[in-house]
Amino acid sequence: MSEKTLLDPSDIRVLKILQRDASLSIAEVAREAGMSQTPCWRRIKKLKESGVIRQTVAVVDSEAVGLGFVAYAFVKLAVPSRENMETFDKLVYRWPEVVICERITGAVDYLIKVVASDIKAYDDFLRLKLLDNAMVSDVQSRIVVNTVKQTVALPLRES
Repeated sequence: MSEKTLLDPSDIRVLKILQRDASLSIAEVAREAGMSQTPCWRRIKKLKESGVIRQTVAVVDSEAVGLGFVAYAFVKLAVPSRENMETFDKLVYRWPEVVICERITGAVDYLIKVVASDIKAYDDFLRLKLLDNAMVSDVQSRIVVNTVKQTVALPLRES
């Protein structure tokens, strides 16, 4: 699904608007995008059906809900085999503390972003979930002291 072959400038305008505020009505999105409501609705429907828009969610302030502790953990598997990676991938889906998990290249196998209420909760996650697994041979943590920028909006460009 390449942006150049799938999306036209109108799609990009609609996506930029929705990335900023997906709670807008179709009428508001259409007005901002410079089109009428029915074509705008059809365009959004097509973007959802094609998987360009994967989901519509509320972005929750982590501090406001008591999850102000953030850490990144670099995870190395003892044996980074296909089977172990698939098993680890499935485990990560069961851990609500992990909000991002990416398989990466280099000296470690994964980078995960973990949110927790405090350092004790993070320590519990490390000991009772992450390090309790024999597949994991090493974890290096980096604690976030300040988030400078956080966005889910992609840098879309109209060609």
